[in-house]
Amino acid sequence: MSKEHNIAVIPGDGTGPEVVAEGIKVLGALSHKYGIRFKFSPYPLGGDYYLKTGNLLPDNVIQEFKEMDAIYLGAIGHPGVRPGILEREILLRLRFELDLYINLRPVTLLPGVFTPLKDKEPQDIDFVVVRENTEGLYIGIGGVFKKGTPDEVAIQESISTRKGVERCVRYSFECCRKRDKGKHLTLCGKSNVLTYEFDLWERVFQEIGKHYRDIATDYHHVDAICMWMVKNPEQFDVIVTNNIFGDIITDLGAVIQGGLGIAAGGNINPEGTAMFEPIGGSAPKYAGSNKINPLAAISAAQMMLEYLGENEVAGALQNAIKKVVRDDLKSLEAGKMGYSTEEVGDLVVHEL
Repeated sequence: MSKEHNIAVIPGDGTGPEVVAEGIKVLGALSHKYGIRFKFSPYPLGGDYYLKTGNLLPDNVIQEFKEMDAIYLGAIGHPGVRPGILEREILLRLRFELDLYINLRPVTLLPGVFTPLKDKEPQDIDFVVVRENTEGLYIGIGGVFKKGTPDEVAIQESISTRKGVERCVRYSFECCRKRDKGKHLTLCGKSNVLTYEFDLWERVFQEIGKHYRDIATDYHHVDAICMWMVKNPEQFDVIVTNNIFGDIITDLGAVIQGGLGIAAGGNINPEGTAMFEPIGGSAPKYAGSNKINPLAAISAAQMMLEYLGENEVAGALQNAIKKVVRDDLKSLEAGKMGYSTEEVGDLVVHEL
C-alpha cells in the first residue's frame, strides 16, 4: 500500500477556492487511478478569515504545517485588507517560519500556447528560475525617519548570508543536474552596483561550481537577463538569483510562457515541507464567476507530486495538462477559454 501524503490546503481568497477545488478533483482522479493516497486538511487562512476573526496565522497552525508533507495554496489577497498585511503576516511568515528557502519557478511554454515572443516555440522556452526565498529585501529590516516631512528618509536593507546563499546555489546546481537538459547554470545579479551582496554570491557560486564540473556556468546582470529572456530565452537552462531579482524576472517568465493562467511555483525546504501555488494571485474580480483558469493551480499540484516523489503520477498529470492546452482550450485567459473553471478541471480528469 502506498504512503499517505498529508496535505494542508489553504484555499485562500478570491478565486483561490475555485482553482484549488479543481486541483483536488484532479488529485482525486490520480488517487483512484494510481492508488496513491492523500489526506487533505483545510485551513481557512486569508482575508475573509482575518476580517472575521482578527487572526492571521496562529502559532499552532505553523506547528501543524511543520508536520505536513506539503501545503497546497490557492491564493492570498483581499480587497478589504490593506496591502501588505496578508502578504507579510501569512505568506512571508510561512516562508520564514518553515524556512522555505527555495522558490522554484519553471518557465515552460506548452505546445499550443501563445507567447508574445515572435517565432519562439516550446523548445525555446524551457528553463527554471531558482530564487532565494528567505533573505534579501524581504526580511523587513529598515525604517523611516521624519516621515511626512520634506526631510523624510526611508531605508530598506538587503541581507544576504553565506549560509543562505550557499544552500540556494547548491540547490541550483543539483536542480540543473537533475533536469539533465542543457546542464547550464546562470547566476543573475547586479555586481556592478550591489558590490557587497553579489561579491558574496559570485564567490560562493564559483566555489560550489568546482564540485559540479559537468555543469557549465555563466553570469549576467539582471537587466541583461530581462533582455535575453525576451530575445533568446533558449540560452537558459537554470537561473539562480536573489529574492528581489527572482521576484521580478519570474513575472516576465510567466508572460513569455503564456501568462499567469499556466504559471505555478513552489516554496521549498528540501529538508522539510514545501508549499505549492498558482502564481496569478486571488483575482477577486473573477471570484465566483466560474471563469478563472485552474491550470496554474493544477500545475502547482503537479509540482507538488514531483516533490512528494510521485514522479510517474506527476508525469501523467503533466501530459494531461499538455493535451488539454493543445487540443481543447481556446485561450488561457479567464472567460476566454471556451470552458468554465470546473469544465477545465473535468477535461484534465478525462485525459487521465
